[in-house]
Amino acid sequence: MLNNPDIDLKKQILIVCIVLTVSTLAVYWQVSQFDFINLDDDVYVTANSHIKLGITPEGLRWAFTTTYAEFWQPLMWLSLMLDYQFYGLNAGGYHMTNLILHIMSSLLLFWLFVRMTGTIWRSAFIAGLFALHPLHVESVAWITERKDVLSAFFGMLTLCLYVYYTEKPAIRRYSLVLLCFLCALMSKPMVITLPVIMILLDYWPLKRFASHKTNFVLFQLKEKLPFFVLSLVFSVMTLFLHSNTPIERFPLGTRLANALVSLVTYLEKTFWPHDMAIFYPFPMQIPAWQVMGASLLILLISAAVILTVKRLPYLFVGWMWFVITIAPVIGIIQDSGQAMADRYHYIPSIGIGIMMAWGIPLLFPNENRRNYILSASAIVFLIIMSFLTWQQCGYWKSSVEVFKNALRATKNNFVAHNGLATALVVEGKSTEAIYHCNEAIRLYPHYVDAYNNRGIAYYQLGQYQQAMKDYNEAIRIRPNFADAYYNRGLIFTKLGEDQPAFNDFNMTLRLKPNDTDALINRGVIYLNHGYAEPGCRDAQKACDLGNCRMLETAKGKGLCR
Repeated sequence: MLNNPDIDLKKQILIVCIVLTVSTLAVYWQVSQFDFINLDDDVYVTANSHIKLGITPEGLRWAFTTTYAEFWQPLMWLSLMLDYQFYGLNAGGYHMTNLILHIMSSLLLFWLFVRMTGTIWRSAFIAGLFALHPLHVESVAWITERKDVLSAFFGMLTLCLYVYYTEKPAIRRYSLVLLCFLCALMSKPMVITLPVIMILLDYWPLKRFASHKTNFVLFQLKEKLPFFVLSLVFSVMTLFLHSNTPIERFPLGTRLANALVSLVTYLEKTFWPHDMAIFYPFPMQIPAWQVMGASLLILLISAAVILTVKRLPYLFVGWMWFVITIAPVIGIIQDSGQAMADRYHYIPSIGIGIMMAWGIPLLFPNENRRNYILSASAIVFLIIMSFLTWQQCGYWKSSVEVFKNALRATKNNFVAHNGLATALVVEGKSTEAIYHCNEAIRLYPHYVDAYNNRGIAYYQLGQYQQAMKDYNEAIRIRPNFADAYYNRGLIFTKLGEDQPAFNDFNMTLRLKPNDTDALINRGVIYLNHGYAEPGCRDAQKACDLGNCRMLETAKGKGLCR
């Protein structure tokens, strides 16, 4: 335990903190110029009228009562509301908040291991790997993943306060740990495994098991029970709320096979980060040799760390940290059509860092040579990681770039084709967008978003009947698809068919009551047909939600007061 560091030690710690901060800023600073991504950033920010409430009583009420986006994550919503108050819809501000949280988590991680082990440079390596690894770009550069960096920050703070508590157990210190853990859960429930990590740290490096040899099970149960209760509550809540139907359901056997292969793939990408993408399609078929090879490797590593647990406890703790923290998102319980995700590597990577920081030195028995070789190797390794992170970060500057990169890095990626089509539609490149929609539909014939996007592209080209066919097909596949009703309503409006247009805007608002565009278009139809009261009501509601253009126009014409 590091209780009274001398002045030289303090200088070394300060140097590490400065280098860690400056290098992370240098690698990620470019995000300040990046835009929103069209995958989920609209759900969380740009099309979410509730974010515009800001930190107000109404905003607080919504944040703590909503299950919007199928999670209960009030602190994440509050952080986005605070950003909106400062930056409006300037994406650079949101990106910088993510980056600041990432840097703070890295510094807390460094402090955590210095405090527990008293070793500065091994702790610095773990923090450096966490701060500068390319697989973590997704968590930092994607505004939607605010929940990732926010929960990691509170998670690291929880562990730091836990170590502080173990040094001198007291109710006040214990309460702070519990409060921070609750904050982490209210940011993203992936941290439900944190109580198990506390037990691992009790074993090594805190060595608290030694002082409770006779009753360590009872001791751990008593101390960690409130944490496990919170984890259980959030687990049940998340499973209940997260009702999002995956693009395609996969059998349990296929999901288990993918989980094994994905676990090894995460390991591979830790040491050789390549072909990184915003979305990894679930493989159509997983070769048996991959499943068997992955199973064998996992068993061998697990057996090795268990057999050497007394002599090399850090290898056991590191491996268990990695496996346990990644388990909730490994895909056995399916909630999407993806095989894996870079962001799921964020906190689990710390376990691999522990194994590397304490395991690799065992290969060099000569201390002098070991220090020289390992210091140089660690610096070179982190410099390479930093360059790859800077390069990977560049792909996140826009939707076009992030999805083009995904298509380069993966095969049969229908989500990337559709995401690129969405971005191309915004840029008015309709013909190119239609090509990518066709590819997405070829790969997944029931992909409603691709039909909707292709309809928009046809609409831009003036091919209304083709667009109508695509909207009709999207509605047939998903009868509650609000966007398709709205877009079809626009075609009816264009063709002068007000009644079917009115019906479609009505349906849109039934499914999305706060859709300002649908409110405005329905309001225009009301006013055009002499129904001033409901028309002005729609205009006023749209204005209350942040879009006042129709109300101002109607007032200018004397149609509304």
